[in-house]
Order: sequence, then structure tokens, then C-alpha cells
Amino acid sequence: MLGISKLYLDTVEASDELRYGLNRRSAAERRPIVVWNCTQLCNLECSHCYARSDATTCPDELTTEQAKKMIDDLAAFGCPVLLFSGGEPLLRKDVPDLAEYARSQGMRAVISTNGTLIDRPLADRLQKIGLSYVGISIDGTEATHDRFRCKDGAFQEALRGIRNCRDAGLKVGLRFTMVKDNLADIPAVFDLMEAERIPRICFYHLVNTGRGRELGQDDGMPSHEETRAALELIVQRTSSLHTRGQKVEVLTVDNHSDGPWLLRKMRAESHPRAEQVYHLLKLNGGAASGTGVGISCVNWNVDVYPDQFWRDKKLGSVLETPFGEIWTNPENEFLQKLKAKEKHVTGRCADCQYLELCGGNFRARAEALTGDPWAPDPACYLTADEISG
Repeated sequence: MLGISKLYLDTVEASDELRYGLNRRSAAERRPIVVWNCTQLCNLECSHCYARSDATTCPDELTTEQAKKMIDDLAAFGCPVLLFSGGEPLLRKDVPDLAEYARSQGMRAVISTNGTLIDRPLADRLQKIGLSYVGISIDGTEATHDRFRCKDGAFQEALRGIRNCRDAGLKVGLRFTMVKDNLADIPAVFDLMEAERIPRICFYHLVNTGRGRELGQDDGMPSHEETRAALELIVQRTSSLHTRGQKVEVLTVDNHSDGPWLLRKMRAESHPRAEQVYHLLKLNGGAASGTGVGISCVNWNVDVYPDQFWRDKKLGSVLETPFGEIWTNPENEFLQKLKAKEKHVTGRCADCQYLELCGGNFRARAEALTGDPWAPDPACYLTADEISG
């Protein structure tokens, strides 16, 4: 994640230590945030879903007791955050209890959800157990969102969930996946944040896995020019909100070209924080996801993956091997290469002057689009002149 508001506007944000390593351990000592796709079931069928979730049965998901044993294992290894995802995680009725259990074991608990199932009693329950954050997906205006989610009324249901979280005192934010045919909705999403006093938004670059692999030229990954224009707009609207006193947290996710792009922008503007931002980006080191360092994924049947997008790179099963042994396994060649991926990327990535800042960008997307996990990420929008210096 790249904190636009943190880097460009010097805000203090809750995850600064995790994101920028202000007191960072070495890579060998760091413990990953764990995304647990606790079910494949979903009450929606979104066009860009990386997990291909739908309403069919999920017979191999964990029981509540098995899930608690998994949480014990993650906590014993020192994982700082458990992110409940899906499918739609709140289709599991035990998720509030499991989130509370994770809290009791010293972990932060967050939920990534479509928001449609969060009524006020559930929001109150999640607030009472000390849930750190609820991220609710919004794809644009009402018409765009309902089309993406394949359900009329999905936008209004998500908006009710946002309001219920906010009114219960829960920190709630938006998750927006950028594809070609919703970039024009970015201003409307900022308007929604301002009108509803929503404090946080994450703009995700599309990763072409799951159903996202099936999106075409008209509705899939934006062009490089479109991506750069979207980033300019995000910076401008974030700055505008801050100027008017609404200091929202704005992040971009899953394309680590954003760091060098922002640095170049700030240097061109003679921004007073430009060199401080360079050092923060260097501490961050680019993509935590898919690196075997900062992010891990545990599937509904407790198979472990490098991240939630890489479902063909099973590292082990928590039912068979402790998570810590899986995550530090010196004999897993692919995992060890991921941990040092800067040494293995090829082409323009290997020659890029910003490699230490972006970390070689997003390896799962590179493999999805090229067939080679070490090839340059086609979503990198820096030009040849920019990467060569």
C-alpha cells in the first residue's frame, strides 16, 4: 500500500509503522499480515473477483474450532493482523466470534466485505469486540456499482453498511478497484467520502486473476496514460479535501510504480517533503504483497499462499504444518526467491533505477499476464526514460 495522504500531505496514520517500517525488523524477523479467505461463498458475483466467489457451497471451509487453532498458530508466530476476507466473510456467522478471539490472542482484526450484511446490531457487535477496521467495496456510482456486483440495489445495501459502521463508532473505509470503465467515477467516490464523512479509501489497481483475468480491453486494466491521469486526480482530490479540513487517509494498492511516480511528481514540484518521501519509500521497499515477507494468504481450507492473488503457488497447509515453519521454509525455492525478488526480476525491472523503491512491482500480475513470475509487470506505467534516469 502507498499512502498518498501520508507521503504527499504528511499525515500521521495508524499503519505507518507497518507500512513504512519506522521501527522495522529485518525481512527475516518480520511477521506478515495474514489475509484469511475464510469462505468462498458470496452473496454477490463481482466481475473482478480474484477468488471467483459465488453462492455455491464451500464444503471444505474450517469449523469454528479449527479456525481458533489456526488463529492460535498465527498469533504464536507473531502475525500482527488478521484480515477476514472471502468470498463474503460475514456469510460465516462465527466471524465476529473469531475476530474477538483473534483480538484476545493479541492480533488486530479487520474485515474486508461488500457491506451488504452489516445491519446496526452487527456493527455494534463488531465495535464492541474491538475490530480495528471495516473495508467496504464501492465500485463507483450506484449504476456502476450495481453493474459490477451483478445485483440491483447492491450500492444502497453497501451504503447502509457504511453508515451503520460509522454510526456505531467503527472505523470504516472504502475499497475501489480501478478498471477502465469506472475511472470516470473517481470524482463521485470522493464526493461520497465527503458527504458521508468517510475517513479512508484504498484505490486498488486491478490484478488479473480469478474473474479479473476474463475482463477485456474495454473493462479491464487501464492504459498507462489512464492510470497516470487517475493518480493525478487522486492526489488533487485528496489535497482538496485536506485543504477543506477533511483529512482523509488515501492509499493506492497493488501497483508499486505509484511510489516512484509520486516521488518524481514531488521532485518536479519542488515539494519540500520530496527527499523525506524518498527515504520512506526506501524503508517500505515496494510490494509487501506477493513477496514472502509482508503479506500472506490462508485459504478457506487453510492452504497457505504468498498472497490472495496467487492460488497456484501453495506453500503448505496449516492443518499439517505450523504457519511459521511454512513461512520460513528454507527449502521452498519459490518462496525464498520471492523474499529476494529484486535479484530475480528481469528486463526493464532489473535495470530500473527505482527497483529498491518499488521492489519489482507485482509478481502475481506479471505471471498472470505474461506467464513468467519474474517478467516485468505490464501494469508498470513508468516510461523507459523515467526508469533509466
